[in-house]
Amino acid sequence: MNPIIISVICLCVIFLATTLGSSLVFFFKKSYSERTGSIVVGLASGIMIATSFFGLLLPAIEESKNLYGEKISVLPVVCGFLLGGILLYLLDKIVPHLHKDSDVAEGIKTDKINARVKFILAVTIHNIPEGISVGLLCGYAIGATTNIDTACLGALSLAIGIAIQNLPEGSAVSIPLLEDGVSKPKAFLLGAFTGVVEPIFAFFAIFLAAFLQESLPYLLSFAAGAMIYVTIDELVPEIKNKSQHSHFGLWSFMIGFVIMTCLEMLL
Repeated sequence: MNPIIISVICLCVIFLATTLGSSLVFFFKKSYSERTGSIVVGLASGIMIATSFFGLLLPAIEESKNLYGEKISVLPVVCGFLLGGILLYLLDKIVPHLHKDSDVAEGIKTDKINARVKFILAVTIHNIPEGISVGLLCGYAIGATTNIDTACLGALSLAIGIAIQNLPEGSAVSIPLLEDGVSKPKAFLLGAFTGVVEPIFAFFAIFLAAFLQESLPYLLSFAAGAMIYVTIDELVPEIKNKSQHSHFGLWSFMIGFVIMTCLEMLL
């Protein structure tokens, strides 16, 4: 396998999945039901948690053992994981954003940004660690000297998993905008826009991983920490907040986790 071609495919797949999900707005007359919303969020959560563990933490642990030995291999993984969570925490505190079904804005207080833009920023923040994760595994494959095909398959598996959860995620942005009176074409474009950050951050992450191979345990665990933080902070509470339909979300979480586990095992 050619790692560069695989990297291009991965970046295109994650962006096109968000765009395709956003296009579902053209088939809805109004926002979907709370039950559907719970299922969408649960599926995305399950995929992200499984992706963080199988696609990022396990390779980080293996690479750390190879580079630093058994005795201190835990330190890079732990440090990177915590730093990933810290980054997302800081973004939460700095960037003005508003989560769906919430009236309380987070980040720096400002009246210059309306609620619609703050909602889009919330989803955009959520997409940053996903792009970084795919980029790091692509860069890992490009810089690998052995087991190149395995590294390429790992990157492709991660990209497919994130693409699966990007499909409902894109619609979760564009469809609710209909209730705010946004036209379908504009809602589609705004939904697709939130996915632009993924290939952008992935592109920079590729260079980091390709040229800083000795830092891979830190980088991979960093991405895992960021993804797990954003999942627990934003998505899991949203499942439980829809108390009437929370079990749909919980089982959707289980299914999402199983889907990603199967992808990792098959690829």
